[in-house]
Order: sequence, then C-alpha cells, then structure tokens
Amino acid sequence: MADIKVPSINLVILSGRLTAPPELRYTPSGRAVCKFGLAVSRNFKNQAGEWQEDTLFINVTTWGQLAERVNDKLTKGSPVVVEGRLQSRTWEDSMGNKRKTIEVIARSVQMLEKLGATEETYEPIVDEVPPETSPNEDDLPF
Repeated sequence: MADIKVPSINLVILSGRLTAPPELRYTPSGRAVCKFGLAVSRNFKNQAGEWQEDTLFINVTTWGQLAERVNDKLTKGSPVVVEGRLQSRTWEDSMGNKRKTIEVIARSVQMLEKLGATEETYEPIVDEVPPETSPNEDDLPF
C-alpha cells in the first residue's frame, strides 16, 4: 500500500446548554481565560423502540476577548453553538494522582437566544486571536 498522506484536522462543533455560569480568571500575564461546562444531548430510540436521551458533559475553555465576552453575555442554561479544537491536559491532584482530561478550546461561541425582544439576529462571539496562540499549561490560573 502506498504512503497515504492524512490531513491533520482537529475541529469540533457542539450545540448545547451551559451547565453553570462561566468562570472568568486571568493568567499571571493578564490574559483572560474563561471556562464553562456544556451539556450536549442526543435523542435516540432504544431496542424496544422507546425514545431515550443521552447527555454528554464537555468542558470548554475560551481565551482573550472571547473569554471576557462569554463571561459577560452567557449564564447557566444559555443555549450555544461552540466551534473549536480538542485538547488533552494532564495534571496531578492534591493526592498526587495523575489526572487527564479532554476539553474543547473554543474559537467561536454562537449564542442561540435573542439578546432583546426587538432584536432579530443572534450575536456571534468569535475569538479574535487564533486558539493556537493559547498559553501553555503553566500559565493557567486554575
């Protein structure tokens, strides 16, 4: 078999609701970082033909102006569409156990609720700095 060049694509698009209010903090260098949980549900029929709901809980991280805008505009229960990339992170907990998580580093967050009763469009919240410029783990304030 010939060598096949596989493109490297890391793109995630999720639609769901915030599980809690966003958490905004600042790195020691002053850059904003905001984290929030996203509940993503899917409905399906089981083998008996009954409808079931399966919910997945995803951690999302935003940086810079996107982080500040997410914190200002979103609350628990806000419906959103998040576009970003997956990233894994490892750390040691207070007991010395190694922990690992996979989270979404968001490039854009689209609100799905109207901002006001007279407003006709939904407001996109888009990161103005590419997520590849996110600081390393040592700069995280959490």
